[in-house]
Amino acid sequence: MTIRYDGRVAIVTGAGQGLGRSHALELAKRGAKVVVNDLGGAADGTGSSSEAALSVVAEIEALGGEAMANGANVAKYDEVEAMVAAAKEKWGRVDILVNNAGILRDKSFAKGSLEDFQLVLDVHLMGTVNCTKACWDIMREQEYGRIVVTTSSSGLYGNFGQTNYGAAKMGVIGLMNTLVLEGAKYNIHVNALAPTAGTRMTEGLMPEKAFDLLTPETVTPAVLYLVAEEGPNRTILCAGAGGFSVSQIVETEGTWLAPEEQTPEGIAAHWQAISAPEGARALQAGFEQSGKMITKAAAGLGISLE
Repeated sequence: MTIRYDGRVAIVTGAGQGLGRSHALELAKRGAKVVVNDLGGAADGTGSSSEAALSVVAEIEALGGEAMANGANVAKYDEVEAMVAAAKEKWGRVDILVNNAGILRDKSFAKGSLEDFQLVLDVHLMGTVNCTKACWDIMREQEYGRIVVTTSSSGLYGNFGQTNYGAAKMGVIGLMNTLVLEGAKYNIHVNALAPTAGTRMTEGLMPEKAFDLLTPETVTPAVLYLVAEEGPNRTILCAGAGGFSVSQIVETEGTWLAPEEQTPEGIAAHWQAISAPEGARALQAGFEQSGKMITKAAAGLGISLE
């Protein structure tokens, strides 16, 4: 089965270069009308220029596709709202949102400024919130939406010098998890991409030969799958150099401690059972954790919950 997006309208943020450009081009090749959003700033978020976005639009049009450039700063909701309104006015709907825009302000936590920390959160986390919020009601009304948030191994697992970036990239996972629940009855799927790519944001951070393997084009198929009509939901798909995997947040089965053992010493004594990986699973909503704990307590105390 060939995956296509004929009749669909996609917004890709940060689409002037790198990953975003690759995502926009491939969506267009498969039939989507694309809003190429790019502020046109440097990797650290400074400056702005429309040249990159216009260049990608020209590439799409040369291939016979439809696209429009937009320079909205994703950290500013009024600009994002105007971008989404322009897309709806031109094409009548918005079906796909790929939150890709980002900046870097890498420094160790001790040396980094709170101003830089806030800026990275504003672009990565609030930028994703702003774009999703501006599209959300449209997708609810048309009962169709496919949204991708871009996370990172820096958020999922940590990376030295990237507390700001890591915090933002883990934040979008929390956003995804709840949006999945709220969008379910409206046929809105929300997934996360964890890319490893050789772009201007990663240049100089790895050996040249490794950098050359990590092309944006090897990551984009993951996005194309995540935004497909029959694509998954609530999935963290990792991609890079042609490799693909799924990351999951799991919780151990754990154990219940009797009242006299509900102490830090009791936890230490039973740590092996509490942390044992056997039976660990990915919970699908926060209340599942509460339910598990209550069920264990009731069983331990001999209490019926009925």
